[in-house]
Amino acid sequence: MAGLAESGSNPDVDLLYDINGLAKDAPHWFDRVMEYVGEYGLLLAMVLLVVWCWWSVRRRGGENAASSVAALVWAPLAAGIAVLVNVPIRGFVERPRPFRDHQGLDVLVPGKTDFSFVSDHATLTMAMGVALFVANRRFGLVGIGLALLEGFCRVYMGVHYPTDVVGGFALGTAVALLLSPVAMALLTPVLKAVEGARWGGWLVRARRAEAGAGTVLAGSRGEERAAAEERDLAA
Repeated sequence: MAGLAESGSNPDVDLLYDINGLAKDAPHWFDRVMEYVGEYGLLLAMVLLVVWCWWSVRRRGGENAASSVAALVWAPLAAGIAVLVNVPIRGFVERPRPFRDHQGLDVLVPGKTDFSFVSDHATLTMAMGVALFVANRRFGLVGIGLALLEGFCRVYMGVHYPTDVVGGFALGTAVALLLSPVAMALLTPVLKAVEGARWGGWLVRARRAEAGAGTVLAGSRGEERAAAEERDLAA
């Protein structure tokens, strides 16, 4: 394969040509699907996954509803912070896009002029996936799976080296995990205040969950009242 010959013994470039070579053998319509999925679709799917998890948490309610929602709020914030951290990294490394240095790549999204390391898409999706895993393991595993698929798509599309993707995964994971304790310490009190507010309680707990909590509280108070009456009669 010509690309492999040009890449020499560099495993990063070899893997780039191997994965991107799949695009040359795929039908045109499949490449268009991968282009949309890798550029927009998986990011949208990740956002919808976080919203779905939030909807599930608020319907369930419970004592830890505020902290659970706070962990979900951290997911998009972690992604945004990770991308901001990537700005100076890209400027320092200044790695050109792979199609600028290597011939024969099938580039599905032309016109990329910014630097390659690290991948913003990989950083965004992995930061959200890991933060979501901290909040809810079941949804988080799906999110991490979407992030891994995003990384594959970026190499398949010919716009990133595999190490760009790995770097994005590492950056997103580091930001989501290392800043999580600070984020939770700041966000949890805010969400507890929102939970107690008349205007924003629905963001943390569904009305049905609130009604259920009120019924349990009323039931416990009724049991206490009945016990007190029994004590009075016995006296």
